[in-house]
Formats: sequence, C-alpha cells, structure tokens
Amino acid sequence: MSLSVLENIPENDPLARPEQKAEIDRIIAAHKSVPGATMVILNELQSQIGHISLTMQAYVAKELKVPYGAVHGVVSFYSFFTTQPRGRHTLKFCMGTACYVGGMPQLIEKAKQQLGIEMGQTTKDGSITLEVCRCVGACSQAPVIVVDDEAVGRVKPNKLPQLIRKCEAQ
Repeated sequence: MSLSVLENIPENDPLARPEQKAEIDRIIAAHKSVPGATMVILNELQSQIGHISLTMQAYVAKELKVPYGAVHGVVSFYSFFTTQPRGRHTLKFCMGTACYVGGMPQLIEKAKQQLGIEMGQTTKDGSITLEVCRCVGACSQAPVIVVDDEAVGRVKPNKLPQLIRKCEAQ
C-alpha cells in the first residue's frame, strides 16, 4: 500500500465526501504540530469519522510528511482503531481465560449464526458489529459480552438472542 491509493479514492470513502474531508482536514490542521501528532490525529479521526480507511491513512501520512507505514503501523497495532465503519451497536466477546472457559466460543458461534456474519464484520443493515476482545476485567461475571460500552455478564446461550434483538430494535 502506498500514497498511490489517493489517486483513485472510492466514492464511499470519507475523503470522497466533502463534509467529511473538511472534518479530516480540520483535525489534521488542529493537531499537526503537537508532539505525537500521528496518534493524536488518528484518535480524533476514529472518534469523529468512526474509522480510519486505508485511503485516510495514506492521506494522513501525506499531510504529516511521514511514511505510510508509520501511520498504518499505528492503526494496525492498536485494537481500538478500525479500518471499516462499525455498526450502530458493537458486541465485543471477551476471550479472557474465565470467559473462554465459561463458554464464550459457543456464544460467538451462536452470534455468528444468528446474524450471518463473521467476527470483525458488520450486518448488512449496519446495526451490529461483532468483535473479539481480551479480558475486560469482569472475570467473576464470565462469560462477558460488552454491548456498546456496557458489560453484560453471565451470558447464557438462551440470553444471547435477546441481547441481539435489543440491539437490532434500537
């Protein structure tokens, strides 16, 4: 991947939408000269745009005059960055030891079957994204699924469809 991706920006990319490109430019301009600008800008882009596409990564690299690999390395290293838009709701399945032993692999399979998507994907209607995460620190409540920002503990296979329906309804 290189800066050549900027020559043919996909129409669904935030850089192809004038209002989002203006926001991207504003974020870069506001933080360009601060120490650790790359991380600050990427955090702000993730927060405001919702994801950091490969094209956006190339654009940030070009604007900051840093190698593309330096930007992509940050995005790919930290799990809170995503390169694809997330759904309105995110279900994060804890894979810490207690949750794993408590039946998380079965809950993951059930969620994938019910929604017809794989981990890391978003439903076609944009309502739900499935993700795996590491220990959320609620081991006594295992298995735990983080629904948006709320940890839901002691999730049983028969409770999972209710969680999913609640998200789909919102």
